[in-house]
Amino acid sequence: MKKLFVVTILALLISNISFAQEDNNSIDLNDTSTNFNEIKLNGLFLVLGAFEVTYERTLNEESGAGVSLFLPIDDDVSDEIKYYVSPYYRFYFGKKYAAGFYVEGFGMLNSTVSYDIEFTSDSFIEKNEAKTDFALGIGIGGKWVTKSGFVGELGFGVGRNFFNNNDLDYEIIGKGGITLGYRF
Repeated sequence: MKKLFVVTILALLISNISFAQEDNNSIDLNDTSTNFNEIKLNGLFLVLGAFEVTYERTLNEESGAGVSLFLPIDDDVSDEIKYYVSPYYRFYFGKKYAAGFYVEGFGMLNSTVSYDIEFTSDSFIEKNEAKTDFALGIGIGGKWVTKSGFVGELGFGVGRNFFNNNDLDYEIIGKGGITLGYRF
């Protein structure tokens, strides 16, 4: 009976010690051994009549990869640009984990509307044609991250479309913004 009592007490102590371990599920944003996810919304484009949301995954303390999706919500914007999807890779030069000044390389699958007017002897015909193209470009910017995980970014980039080069209006493309988001 005494042996059963001692074994039970030992089993309870061992299980209590194992449950008393430190909780490692909490994330420290300054921990360099963890990669993070970020969801961001471009506030500048919201003011201008479009919606751009971005997802980024930090790969290590100096780099991250992500993708942005742009959709117009105002008729003035949708008359020019139908959408774009832009994957990117960033290299960070800051002292914090994946933050500070950055340089990025990006691709952009975009769809624009091309307007063409044909004149005849007594009238004119307006033609609207949606064109899809792919661009490569570079960008620069800065990212700031608070201890609680809120993210602010300011950045811009330029690129060149490759396939519809006869349309000079959209040969050079740009992207940029003032984004706010959260790192988790």
